[in-house]
Amino acid sequence: MKYFVYPLAILAVLSCYPKSENTSENQNFEVITKLPKKLKELSGMVVSTDPKTIWGIEDQGNKNAIYAFGENGKLLSETLVENTENTDWEDLIKDKENNIYIGDFGNNDNDRKNLKILKVDLKNPEQETTKVIQTTAFHYEGQTEFPPKKSHWLYDCEAFVEKDGYFYLFTKNRSKGFDGTFYVFQIPNKEGNFEAKKIATLQLEGGYNDAAITSASINSKNQIALLTHKNLYLVSDFFKTNFKNPQIKKLPFGHESQKEALVFINNNSVLIADEKDGKDTGNLYRFEF
Repeated sequence: MKYFVYPLAILAVLSCYPKSENTSENQNFEVITKLPKKLKELSGMVVSTDPKTIWGIEDQGNKNAIYAFGENGKLLSETLVENTENTDWEDLIKDKENNIYIGDFGNNDNDRKNLKILKVDLKNPEQETTKVIQTTAFHYEGQTEFPPKKSHWLYDCEAFVEKDGYFYLFTKNRSKGFDGTFYVFQIPNKEGNFEAKKIATLQLEGGYNDAAITSASINSKNQIALLTHKNLYLVSDFFKTNFKNPQIKKLPFGHESQKEALVFINNNSVLIADEKDGKDTGNLYRFEF
């Protein structure tokens, strides 16, 4: 799960971040720093056990590496993941034991048959290399065509969390006639090849930039944050209601960009990163709610 062990420490660190002009109409959404120039397509991130260090990955077309960068946006290290390839890495998470997982499940055309989640042996930024120590391969329950009709492109994924020995995947709707619908799938956190069980069909408000999910994170209250280009959706009571009737609250940023990475730093604050596309993007942001 994307969560943070030392909230007081990270808040102290973040108070030292250089502040730049707030480009959002929402005063709770602010730029902390520019991302390292090398990370133009950051697709997932977690905070290290060292609160001054953030780990991140890039998506399809980039290296099979995990990058560490600091609170000032300086690149600290690059760790090569030796025994795998970056087919389309779309999210990065931790569990309660600080194990790191890569979601290699980007599926823009809804036609992949090699979807997987990779657990890596990464402990500190000084590592020049790391290895995959567990591969959780899977296919989606209900998908019988690769790709299905464009009116049913609901099998891309860029967001997941881990809780109590299971992964929960939140799909990205790429369907013709987008309506904000997405699926939630459950997969055991184990080595093997599994059918991802569909446990919920939910819906977000608005058009594609409002409601196409690009990252997820979970806090210590078991609230799930879902990221889109324009909003954060806070999902409560997901587990209490057996996944059927959660409360979903829309929290607009007042800012639109290709936001692709999200992590909780405490129960009411997240870090967000967007891809580099012009001079005003490629940033690390903080959002409080």
